[in-house]
Amino acid sequence: MTIVKFFSGKETRVLAEKIALAYDNPLGAFTSQKFSDGEIHISYDESIRGCEVFLIQSTTPPADNVFELLLMIDAARRASAKYVTVVVPYFGYARQDRKDKARVSIAAKLIANLLSASGADRLMTMDLHAGQIQGFFDIPVDHLDASAIFVPYLKAKNLDNIVFAAPDVGGSARARVYAKFFNAEIAICDKQRKRANEVASMQVIGDVEARNVVLVDDMIDTAGTLCKAAELIKQKGANSVRAVCTHGILSGKAHEMITASVLEEVVISDSIPQKQENDKINILSVAGLFAKAVRRVHSHDSISELFI
Repeated sequence: MTIVKFFSGKETRVLAEKIALAYDNPLGAFTSQKFSDGEIHISYDESIRGCEVFLIQSTTPPADNVFELLLMIDAARRASAKYVTVVVPYFGYARQDRKDKARVSIAAKLIANLLSASGADRLMTMDLHAGQIQGFFDIPVDHLDASAIFVPYLKAKNLDNIVFAAPDVGGSARARVYAKFFNAEIAICDKQRKRANEVASMQVIGDVEARNVVLVDDMIDTAGTLCKAAELIKQKGANSVRAVCTHGILSGKAHEMITASVLEEVVISDSIPQKQENDKINILSVAGLFAKAVRRVHSHDSISELFI
């Protein structure tokens, strides 16, 4: 059987070590360094000829993380790896998945093209900003769902009168997925933006009075939308408001806003490394989920059983 080897870029090293440990296969020897002008240099320090290689790296900004992954793919191909799978826990630039105004790029499609052109055979990722981004790829895509770790966590909370809420209309389908596991209702926060990362107005659609509300989203960036939605839901009479967001980008003053908000807790995954601690933020690891997916891909088994 083909040998499996894991390698990690700098951005996702901690999560990669957890995935490798869960798979019981240590990370391979690998060097990523920069010249004095910032140019990235990649080299594998062990043979990967004929191996099934899994390259783990989230494509969070800055662009160095994306380019490092592209170089890792290219180097693996040139080192005669039999099969190259890119494991991207957080697929950056996914918010730019369409032309929402004139003369803008579709960055999600560009990243998809770059990964394919570099020589990737397969993409494994989790909770894309929009599921249809899978269609940007001409290679197989394994799209994992973080509900596999979040739903058991929420069930252990034993919350009564639970309602799942979407912080915007676009997230209603995601909230409905969670709601069906609890036989619960959903609510929607209808927002209008002045510009990116700035909410102009918001209203709640649905009954949240005397309910324990769980806001569900794929990512939390500046936390402006999430905190505003939580405050509005609380004003509508909710008993408690908490949030489940797969990817914790947490840029700008996100930590300060969450700390000062009415949110009881914010649950995120470790798809993006966190540089700051926060008492209100609880981090669940997706390492076991990815390790199981890798094992099934390697043995050519279905990964659908990993979904709840």
